Amino acid sequence: MKDILDAIQSQDATSADFAALPLPESYRAITVHKDETEMFAGMATRDKDPRKSIHLDEVPVPELGPGEALVAVMASSVNYNSVWTSIFEPVSTFAFLERYGKLSPLTKRHDLPYHIIGSDLAGVVLRTGPGVNAWKPGDEVVAHCLSVELESPDGHDDTMLDPEQRIWGFETNFGGLAEIALVKSNQLMPKPAHLTWEEAAAPGLVNSTAYRQLVSRNGAAMKQGDNVLIWGASGGLGSYATQFALAGGANPICVVSSPQKAEICRSMGAEAIIDRNAEGYKFWKDEHTQDPKEWKRFGKRIRELTGGEDIDIVFEHPGRETFGASVYVTRKGGTITTCASTSGYMHEYDNRYLWMSLKRIIGSHFANYREAYEANRLIAKGKIHPTLSKVYALEDTGQAAYDVHRNLHQGKVGVLCLAPEEGLGVRDHEMRARHIDAINRFRNV
Repeated sequence: MKDILDAIQSQDATSADFAALPLPESYRAITVHKDETEMFAGMATRDKDPRKSIHLDEVPVPELGPGEALVAVMASSVNYNSVWTSIFEPVSTFAFLERYGKLSPLTKRHDLPYHIIGSDLAGVVLRTGPGVNAWKPGDEVVAHCLSVELESPDGHDDTMLDPEQRIWGFETNFGGLAEIALVKSNQLMPKPAHLTWEEAAAPGLVNSTAYRQLVSRNGAAMKQGDNVLIWGASGGLGSYATQFALAGGANPICVVSSPQKAEICRSMGAEAIIDRNAEGYKFWKDEHTQDPKEWKRFGKRIRELTGGEDIDIVFEHPGRETFGASVYVTRKGGTITTCASTSGYMHEYDNRYLWMSLKRIIGSHFANYREAYEANRLIAKGKIHPTLSKVYALEDTGQAAYDVHRNLHQGKVGVLCLAPEEGLGVRDHEMRARHIDAINRFRNV
């Protein structure tokens, strides 16, 4: 691994040099173990501790197949799917690996007693398999997390509709929270030259997800002037949705849970902000009963901030806790786009406010390659910026996942994999200097 790291840091190594480097037999990776899937049985979700289930193991380098690439991972990040994996909710991810392993002799590699997790990376291509022409050893890359087979016609209009669509590092093995990762070559995208490794690794999953959910015609198809309600507007998903709304001429109404998070939204340029804790919104009277009076109070507050207008688009991801309110406050003919459901998957809402007002609910899940590439292109052009707030060492990934699980973080948290320290990997210093305040926005709070 030292030779690989030396080649990356030299900046003078050629593609041939990288291709000639011997691969190690093993590498360090963040895993969960199949024989521990019941360790949190009977515990409340909030009490499940990722620090107890996440391991740093030495694992063998996987076999490289056609259309695939091995990438030396300089940095990665923690997404909520890594939290779900670590607490074995809503199901153990080993069920995904077992099912994938039955698809072909090549996919059998993924069905192991350990799961290497992580759905983001920034790093350098080490090897490419047969049939890979667009990428070569030495290329500096980031990876999106859509894994598809594309043997069915269903996926050829929108690859997210491929029946064998999976999220890499969550529904597949050999993820990005490791020193080496195995990806399909059509997951790769150019690393933004003005960002460090850890900054470049941070946007991937959440930036692409927000782009499809809000901007793409497969999502809400946001336009100029739209009022967009963004839940968790300073968080991992919401911080990108807020930026897309502002960059696209829309009016974000940012819902946050503290004055500190409100200030982050203001620093991004948002003006309409609701601190739901300070204003005391309680959308549920008890575990089984929602409170429509609180929906109405929330809607009134929104109209105060929009000059009397209702919401055109709701960027929904908390799920159960907020969904009834989201449907209610959306204007007639408006759109609720939903993903993630971090507060619960069983949504409840009053359907009268949906059908009688001709509103739409759109399910949105990650992004296709084109959408991910466009979202990454906006990062590379300095139109959208990473929302990295804190960086952990690989061995501290359990703590990073715990912090995300308990919502103790802002924006995104990064993880150094092969990178020995923060601040490495910048190639375009002039562009970086132009955007440095925005790049550091979430670090300065």
